[in-house]
Amino acid sequence: MTTLDLFYRFGTALAIGFLIGLQREFSRKAEGEGSSFAGVRTFAMFGLAGCTAALAAETAGTPALFVAVLVVFGALVVTSYVITSRAGDVGTTTEVAAVITVLAGALCYWGLLQLAVAIAVATAVMLSAKLELRRFVARLRREDIVATLKFAVVTAILLPVFPNQGVGIPPFDVLNPYKIWLMVVLISGIGFVGYVLIQIVGPRRGIGLTGVLGGLVSSTAVTWSLSQRSRDRERLARSLALAIVVAWSMMFARVLVAVSIVSRPLLASIWFAMVVALATGIAYATWLYFSERAPSEEEVAFENPFEIGPAVRFGLLYGAILLVARSAQLYLGNRGVYLSALVTGLVDVDAITLSLAELSRSGDTLSHLVAGRAVVLAAMANTAFKGGIVLATGSAPLKRAIWPGMALILSAAFVAAFV
Repeated sequence: MTTLDLFYRFGTALAIGFLIGLQREFSRKAEGEGSSFAGVRTFAMFGLAGCTAALAAETAGTPALFVAVLVVFGALVVTSYVITSRAGDVGTTTEVAAVITVLAGALCYWGLLQLAVAIAVATAVMLSAKLELRRFVARLRREDIVATLKFAVVTAILLPVFPNQGVGIPPFDVLNPYKIWLMVVLISGIGFVGYVLIQIVGPRRGIGLTGVLGGLVSSTAVTWSLSQRSRDRERLARSLALAIVVAWSMMFARVLVAVSIVSRPLLASIWFAMVVALATGIAYATWLYFSERAPSEEEVAFENPFEIGPAVRFGLLYGAILLVARSAQLYLGNRGVYLSALVTGLVDVDAITLSLAELSRSGDTLSHLVAGRAVVLAAMANTAFKGGIVLATGSAPLKRAIWPGMALILSAAFVAAFV
């Protein structure tokens, strides 16, 4: 190891300690607390101590030296906790952060710099999110906890015993129970991120944020709910249209995320059309925002994406669409794939997207080009379907505000994918 490399590792350990210490000291002052176990300087030295201990243990040729340093440090942490708990502060957040800082410093010396920095950043974020996390927990219902636990039980216990192979001859060979439930976990996880953010922000949000977070969970739910409410809120038509268009745009982003996880080759076939549609939607939403700055807050009801019922229904829908797409490809060729994408995209764009990603994984069953165009068609069909919801149930001002955006998004996606 060169001297420059050694200094770089110690410098990273110092920066990690400084980052976590800065957050701890700022939090203490912001909350009006008294003296603390450690501040910026002490945490910076914790990072250096961990890195130095790892170096000393390697130089001495015995891990016992590193363990001894950890024992001494642990004694300091325990002493601090005893003193602060007697004063009425029974929290251990700062002490645990100090332990993480020392260990992250050791990781720096061992060359795991990216992991050490990631751990430090995650720790600082968790420390800073104290109020938001408390707000989130306060808004949780018992049903949310039970639903999440049930989903975890099904995934952790039942998933390993699901057969990881097709259940029959073509086209049934695409029905792999293990992979089907993995797709359920993926989509439910993406939706749960949006659900958690909604709970943290609160049930009543700015109209633009409604579209962003609601689009992560269900852009169809946002469209249906706000279209219904537009009937007695005609003066807020442009604001409601803004939220709906943003939710549609987030649907394109969600498709990109799902495909990037499941099939990188397919991502190369769809990213341009998806980004064009996303950018077009955001551009139109921006025009709506600046054309009328009407303050508005709306509440949209969402189910916990980890509810067993909706998750199982999505799994069954995904399996059915997978079978339909495979059958269409076998008996009708590429035209059958496009037709199935158009029809099933009306119902659920996530299911058809993941189905096509699975079929085109190897590139032998279905080409990435055909699968990519089919995904774009499904997204366009889903957008048109949601536009139909607005045109059928929304107020007249909302219809006038929505249809140009829908036309622009569909035209842009079509040109990007096929022209």
